[in-house]
Amino acid sequence: MRSSLWVVPFFALVLQQAFFRAVLVFELWTEWVPIWPLETEGTIAAMQAIISLALSFIVFTFGSLLVAIQIASGQLTPRIIATTLLRDNVIRFTVGLFIFTLLFAIGAISRVSTQALSPIMWISGILGVLSLAAFLYFIDYSARLLRPVSIIHRVAEQGFAVIEAVYPGPLSDADERPQPDEPCEKPGNIVLHVGSSDIILAVDVKALTIQAHRADGVIELAARVGDFVSSGQPLFRLYGGAKAIPAKDLRNSVVFGRERTIEQDPTFAFRVIVDIASKALSKAINDPTTAVLAIDQLQRLLRSVGGRELSNEYVRDAQGRLRVVFPTPNWEDFVQLTFREIRIYGAENLQIARRLHAMIDDLEAVLPESRKDALAIERNLLDQTIDKVYLLPEDAALAHIADTQGLGGSPKA
Repeated sequence: MRSSLWVVPFFALVLQQAFFRAVLVFELWTEWVPIWPLETEGTIAAMQAIISLALSFIVFTFGSLLVAIQIASGQLTPRIIATTLLRDNVIRFTVGLFIFTLLFAIGAISRVSTQALSPIMWISGILGVLSLAAFLYFIDYSARLLRPVSIIHRVAEQGFAVIEAVYPGPLSDADERPQPDEPCEKPGNIVLHVGSSDIILAVDVKALTIQAHRADGVIELAARVGDFVSSGQPLFRLYGGAKAIPAKDLRNSVVFGRERTIEQDPTFAFRVIVDIASKALSKAINDPTTAVLAIDQLQRLLRSVGGRELSNEYVRDAQGRLRVVFPTPNWEDFVQLTFREIRIYGAENLQIARRLHAMIDDLEAVLPESRKDALAIERNLLDQTIDKVYLLPEDAALAHIADTQGLGGSPKA
């Protein structure tokens, strides 16, 4: 629903029907409305103009959106279609306004032949003016939306939201203490995935915890959010009294889909931004500046992840007993996802090499000691790659210097 463009326009259609009938019912209460100044012929012409404008706006909006999706997915990544473009509320509500105006004007023109109702005509005129203003705003908004920096920033903001939801607690000493191991005994029952092979989009962990508590057992999710699960593959492992829980109830707590979404998948925002950077660094596009913009947002996201407690895959009930094992990414997963592909594709570019060094310097300066080992590994790999790909020692020395702008900024001494 969140990545469906039709939702708001559909409700606009329903709202128009209800609002139009409400205006007719309360016509007697609107005697204070000025008389509509146009005669019958002028009113018909005005309503036809509004209908034509609204219909043209709808056609142009959807046509330009399809072209924009093709261009953006080709230049950036197809993953932004569902995560950004189809979720944009400005696009949704603009199309909804056009449909509302179109249907309201059609209803108004059908009543001109009998009597020109002033409230309906005035509302139609106002909606026509609002639609024109909304269309002009939409053109400017779309031009700004499709810039790479806007897309990357939007994905990063969604990433911040899901990181806060999945990892709500700040980093503390508890993050350093060893976590309880998974149940050592063999599972009493294994629930397999049935139906079509899909990707896990979300899991109702709270419902699973309640079920495990009632059954006095432990439920282990065999895959994590974002994993592809084929038909017949293990989905749950049940321990203790949890083996008596009906498989249907367990399956109902998991949402599947064809494409990964960002709601409960904290690494997906990283994945989308890394894909944008990787495509920008390809020989066909060769746009390292866009990759630098992507690294800017990855640095912000890593800062947020590094300051949070990530060892939350063991979910306990109110009595402190282990009830659900829910695998989530750890710090090394985030760091490797952020650095490895960008380093492999872009270390031979001075902008990327210097910007990666600057990101590592910044993260080491603000994150606790427990986060620095993974960063040290990435710094070592980056230095080795630079020494290997640069033939001239002067270029290699320049690539080793951290620069927050990639090339042309103020490097640290």
